[in-house]
Amino acid sequence: MDKLSSDNYLLYAAKHYDNPQCYSNEEFFEDLNRLKYIKKLLTRYKTSGELKDRLILNHLIVLNNVFGPVPLCRILYLKMKQYYDCLMPFLVLLNIMPETLYNIENESTIYLDTILMDMVIVERLRNI
Repeated sequence: MDKLSSDNYLLYAAKHYDNPQCYSNEEFFEDLNRLKYIKKLLTRYKTSGELKDRLILNHLIVLNNVFGPVPLCRILYLKMKQYYDCLMPFLVLLNIMPETLYNIENESTIYLDTILMDMVIVERLRNI
């Protein structure tokens, strides 16, 4: 498995990007910007308690469609490690969360079942 770090994440994302309707770099970077949008939405949730769960789900579905589940989860962990407790309920709902992630930054193996999920988000997603 490729080692994923802040230095090579763009190359890793491009390698795993599969969008047959993409004809320019702009579309690739638009899809990558969805990571920033998710991070903003989760930051808003952490600071104010406002959760836009359906918007986060929509962004994650699009990202899953163009990157695939394992590359997406690796990129999310690299870019949003501090929010992974909030992301995990969404990934479980979409059935795309692997049990382990490998070779991200300085961590060789990350066991995702050791990360506690945000229970407020879990309850919100149960009602969908």
